[in-house]
Amino acid sequence: MPNLTVARRRNVLALHRRFLEASVAAGLPAKGLDQAFARKIEVSPSMWSQIKSARPIGDNLARQIERHCEVEAGWLDREDRPSEVPDEAEERFVALAREAWRVANAKGKRELGGWLKKKIAEAAAPVAADKK
Repeated sequence: MPNLTVARRRNVLALHRRFLEASVAAGLPAKGLDQAFARKIEVSPSMWSQIKSARPIGDNLARQIERHCEVEAGWLDREDRPSEVPDEAEERFVALAREAWRVANAKGKRELGGWLKKKIAEAAAPVAADKK
């Protein structure tokens, strides 16, 4: 049975992250962006805070958020979407990979890139075989 509460929270946090990244890239100050996102989706800052932490997102609110974030209806309900919100382990890995890249010479960078491509291909191979 699908867990809409978890899927909707994960997906709305992904939309929030997109909003934050776009706002910062546009040169907006980080302070006040949570309130700006709440205005965008037409909820109070207090309601947005509750949604981020624990409040379930009902059907009407889900469709409202989707409309204001310009994604198709049902986007928040999808459970098969990979999370766009990195967890702590992913952040540690990215920091480690960045450090390895920065200290490597050209040959080391090619080897690191080749190793990562190989691992991605290996991970994708079972998925491709399952679809046959």
